[in-house]
Amino acid sequence: MPRLNAALLSAIASASLIALILLCLAWELWLAPLRPGGSWLVLKVLPLLALLFGVLHGRIYTYRWTSLVVWPYFAEGVMRLMTESRPAADLAAIEIALALVLFLSAALFIRTLPP
Repeated sequence: MPRLNAALLSAIASASLIALILLCLAWELWLAPLRPGGSWLVLKVLPLLALLFGVLHGRIYTYRWTSLVVWPYFAEGVMRLMTESRPAADLAAIEIALALVLFLSAALFIRTLPP
């Protein structure tokens, strides 16, 4: 089993953040928007975009913020999984998984760095 070092955790966090951004964009614009043709809910991607530069550059302060900012996306995924039908429920399950991976990789990345 590979050891989880800072570089691997950073790569996992970066990949899950980018995937979450792409999922949110595709979900609200094309795949299953609340209104036909897209919805203003696509703006939920803006906080994730604000984190992207810092996460890609391994800034510890941004990783700390990321571990807090990701929870509303998890909560939205849980709520929409329970209340919507397919395909939105499937997208919500993916959002939950990506949010958890992002949180865990960010939290573990913070722990691997020296104090």
